[in-house]
Amino acid sequence: MEILKVDDIASWLRLSKSQVYELTNPRTRNGDLREDPIPVVRMGSAVRFIREDVERWIEKLARK
Repeated sequence: MEILKVDDIASWLRLSKSQVYELTNPRTRNGDLREDPIPVVRMGSAVRFIREDVERWIEKLARK
């Protein structure tokens, strides 16, 4: 199991760190529920990602 940091995910997905944080939020900026937030593991204030979970998330988005 590979655990990634926000910087790793941002680089991999070619997004900014703020975009990654936004996509982890279960709510959008206008308060609506986000259908598919990026799956995260929260360790206190730290946010981490399991590579396999993110790969499944990408595959799910690609099927839509």
